[in-house]
Formats: sequence, structure tokens, C-alpha cells
Amino acid sequence: MLAVAIDGPAGAGKSTIAKKVAAELGYIYIDTGALYRAVTLACIEKGIELSNVEEIKSLLPQLDISLIFLNGEQHILLGDKDVSEIIRTEQVSMATSRVSAIPEVRSYLLELQRSFAQNNDVIMDGRDIGTVVLPNAQVKIFLTASPEKRAQRRVLQLREQGIECDKEKILFDIVQRDYNDMHRETAPLKAAENSVTVDTSDMTLEEVVKEISELIKERTI
Repeated sequence: MLAVAIDGPAGAGKSTIAKKVAAELGYIYIDTGALYRAVTLACIEKGIELSNVEEIKSLLPQLDISLIFLNGEQHILLGDKDVSEIIRTEQVSMATSRVSAIPEVRSYLLELQRSFAQNNDVIMDGRDIGTVVLPNAQVKIFLTASPEKRAQRRVLQLREQGIECDKEKILFDIVQRDYNDMHRETAPLKAAENSVTVDTSDMTLEEVVKEISELIKERTI
């Protein structure tokens, strides 16, 4: 089985790009960030204060999180509820970095993530795929872009959905999340050893997909 690990900061386009590359190459795409978002959403819905680590830890055994694929598209279920859309809200996005920093949360999700790669050719994206989840992945890519470019893309995405937003607030949130992800004690965001860094700041989506597809082909032939 072949595994591709794509890591990088929030808003770098990991999910969109990984999904398109997976479709092009016939791999299964696994959005690991969705798993952490689902845990975060569960905490929010239960009214748990995100500073209350013990209460979050006690919630983990009660969770029923699963991934299903409908027409090739990944959906995440919390119990029997499809939460694929609601986990993308700004409230969940900003809270996820705090929840994902908890070692017990990462341990809880680690085996679930690895199990998908045992029997499938996968492209998996997240913050610590190449460093922790799939350290033996045949291809490791660190996907990044400037905070300003990532904020600009997020604003465009929200406006396409009819949602008005404050670009400066989104930029602030991105910078803050970068800091949180890079400075957490457990599995901090960083480029994996032997990874290839791809800066998408001045690239189109099509250019990024082409470059990453070619990188994968070169390293797996």
C-alpha cells in the first residue's frame, strides 16, 4: 500500500488539493482534520469548556466518530449525524487547535487514522501526518502559503457562500492558529524529515495539483 502525507498550516488548501490529487491518481483521500473538528464539535455541543481538559478526556470514550464515502466524497459522522458541513464553521475551526493539542485526543484518533492506510492507497492531510501518524509514508509534502494569501482565499470562499466576513479578523485568527499549532507540546506543526515543501502563495489550484501529482508519481514509480 502507498501512503502520501500532506501537512501544513490552516488555510493552506490541504483538503481541497489532497482531494483533487487523490481523485486524479485513484487514491483514497482521508481528511484527518475533520476527525479533530468532530471531537471539537462534540465538546461544544456538550457545553464543555475547552479549558477543562479532564472533562474533554472523559468525553472521548463516549464518542462514536466514523468516516463514510458517498460517491467518492468523504463524510464524517458523529453518532448517526452527518456533521461534514457544521465542522467547517469558524467557531469550530478556531476551537479545534486547542482540542487537538490534548495528547489524549491525539491518541484516541491515532489508530483510527492509521487503520485507513493499512489496506488502501491513501492521501492523508493534517498537521502531523508525516511526523507522527504515517512516519513511513512514501511521499511527504509540507503545503504552505503566506498568512495573507490564506486569509484572502478564506474570505473569497466565505463570500462565495454568501457569508460576509472581516478579512483582518480572519488573518488574525490564522496567525494565532499557526502559533498555537507550532508551539503545542504534543505533535507540533512542522515539516517532516524528507518532506518536500510546496509554497502555493503564487500558484493556481491547477498548478499545485499538477506539481503534487508529479511529485507522487516520481516517488512511487
